[in-house]
Parts: sequence; C-alpha cells; structure tokens
Amino acid sequence: MLTNRQLFLLHMGQTSSSPLLVEVEKAEGSIMYGPDGRKYIDLISGVSVSNTGHRHPKVIEAIRKQLDSYLHLMVYGEMIQSPQVRFAEHLSSLLPDCLNVCYFVNSGSEAVEGAMKLARKYTRRSRIISFKNAYHGSTCGALSIQGSEFYKNAFRPLLPDTLQIGFNDFDSLESIDEHTACVIVEPVQAEAGVIYPESGFLQEIRNRCSNKGALLVFDEVQTGFGRIGKMFAIDRFGVVPDILVLAKAIGGGMPLGAFISSGEIMAVLSNNPQLGHITTFGGHPVCCAAGLASLEVIIEENLSEECIRKSGLIKKTLVHPLIHEVRGEGLLLAVEVKKPEYTQYIVANAPGFGIILDYFLFCNTAFRIAPPLNIPDDILIQSCKQLLMLLDETEKNVR
Repeated sequence: MLTNRQLFLLHMGQTSSSPLLVEVEKAEGSIMYGPDGRKYIDLISGVSVSNTGHRHPKVIEAIRKQLDSYLHLMVYGEMIQSPQVRFAEHLSSLLPDCLNVCYFVNSGSEAVEGAMKLARKYTRRSRIISFKNAYHGSTCGALSIQGSEFYKNAFRPLLPDTLQIGFNDFDSLESIDEHTACVIVEPVQAEAGVIYPESGFLQEIRNRCSNKGALLVFDEVQTGFGRIGKMFAIDRFGVVPDILVLAKAIGGGMPLGAFISSGEIMAVLSNNPQLGHITTFGGHPVCCAAGLASLEVIIEENLSEECIRKSGLIKKTLVHPLIHEVRGEGLLLAVEVKKPEYTQYIVANAPGFGIILDYFLFCNTAFRIAPPLNIPDDILIQSCKQLLMLLDETEKNVR
C-alpha cells in the first residue's frame, strides 16, 4: 500500500517542486501533530488564516450547530440565511459607515476579482492601478494586477489596461487620473516582506482617488482580523477605502472571502445585467458561522491588543548574528537574514526543529512569522528558542 506521502506526490497537483511534505494528522491551538505523534509549533497560521488557532472550541461549536441546520441551499444572494446576514451585520458594525454591504465569496482571489469588476462597472472606466511587489491572488484577473512579472509572464496575455507603480513612491501617484477605475493596495505589503507605508502615503492615494473619481480598494486579506494589532489596517492608518477585500482569517479556518462597499456602489452589480456577478458556494452557511464565531473570539479575547505584546516577546527573544531585523507590527513579521541561502535552509529545515515557517513570494532574504494570535506565551518563547537553535545550525552549515 502506498503511503500518504507517495499518494500526495502521485495524485495531488503540485504548486512547486519542493513542498514542505509535513504530514499532519491533527491540529489544536498552535500545535500541529504528525501521525507519529511529533509536534510542530505553527508559526505561520496557514499564511495568516488561523488567527484564533486551530479548532478553537467556539468555532467548532458554531460549525457543529450549523451542520445540524443546513448546508448549501441555493446560489449566493437568493435565500435569507442567518449565518450570512448575522456575519455581514457584525462586520459592518466594526467598519466605517460607507463599508456596510458585504458580498461573500470563497477566497481572496475571488474577492479581488469581485472588487475589480465592481470598480469597473461603477466608474465605467477600465484602468486598474496596483503596486510593484503586491500580491492579490493567482486567478487571471488578480494575476494581472500582481506586482511581479516573474509570476505573470508565463500566463500572458492577461487583462489589458493595468498598471503597477512603486509602493511608497509619491511621485508615481500622478498616474492616477480620469481614466482610472480603481487603485488597489495592500495597506501593508505582506509578500514583499512586510513593508509598511511611509507616513502620508495611503492618505495621498486616498486624496488622489477622490480628486480623480477613482475608487480606492484595500486588500486586507493578510492584515485583517487583528493580525497587525488593530482589527483592520483601516483602524491602524486612519484611511478609509471605497472597497475592502477580506479573506484568509475571515473564515476561522474555513474557506471564505468577501468584498465590502457601500450600498450605492454595490448596487451596480444587481442590474444591467442582473446576475452579472454570481457564485454558487460563496458565503457558505457553515463558513459564515465559523467566521462569525472566530470574529467574536478575536473581540472577546482581545487578540488584536494581545498580538502587539506578543510581537514584543518575539523581537526581544530573537537576537542572533544572522538576524538583521525583525520587521513589522503585531504578528505579521518578517525576519530579515540578508541571504536567500539562509532563508531557504531555515524554512526547509524548520520542521526538523519542531516549527513551521514560510517564505515570502517577493522577498527571498526574509522568512515569515505569523502565528495564531492566541498562541500561549510559553509556546511562543519555546518556538523562538527552537528557531535560535536552527539559526545556529544555519550559521554553521550555510556559507
């Protein structure tokens, strides 16, 4: 009989030639367990997904309760389903008044695609501006506005009338003009290695969009739900977009995404043509029930505030000759080690030290630390010590 590892390599479509190949049988809180009982401390949360940890009791309870009621009923937007409407109401209560209508989908890429269509239809313009080293997904539309030619070239031709400009380049904002449908920006560039905007940069984008009649879209797929010390980057930077894109942590570990806007803007999707943007499984009731429960946990357990304190623990503990800096706020951090060879060795060998780490797509000299926001202090410190041992080995073996 073939092993799960062999079956994985034989029958599963692969995303790279070097997957982590860590087999997980169970996950609880901040720990993953292999079939042999080996423990791995999760320091990436499935790439900013498991903000409330794996299988939080309240999330599991909400899923079980919804399973006893109903699963899929109808394509999105036709039937009144309590998990959807209650979750949309709670999200709206946490956001500025102009972000009060939610359109649920299945993923971040889908949410970005929806936001792009919404902006083009509302403004009746075609140009979409994004930023170099930005990541917005891998579907054709989202890939068109991605900020790296390396990942785009093999799939061209992509969508026309897109433009990528420099992040933190104030002069490049002159490109926003009367032909621009929207500007989509990550308030913090995650895959670029956790790059924060310079003071006033996001506000200047907002000003320029308002002056030229373009919409501003925030992609908070990675920064949302407490990850950088505030519930949303909107709260951190004080800049309000016209459309907000959410995914990853929104579902509490279940597949879910959303784009959120005002009633006025969102209304254009419901006519001319009707059913111009539809999804079969978007806003699945089980996923919305999980998402609502996870959001309530983040609020009740003050996880946004806690992750700022835990970020301080990481930065205090991770002192090593290979570490140039630990960049970021909250629990979305980039550990800069300056050499791609260090990064490759560290991420590849982390499971052997009982920790799970990850790369950034557009920054090969740093690796990601983004654990669950509720990771206990003792486990967090233990993981840092295990990482320091890995760094010692890296220093010896990599030249």
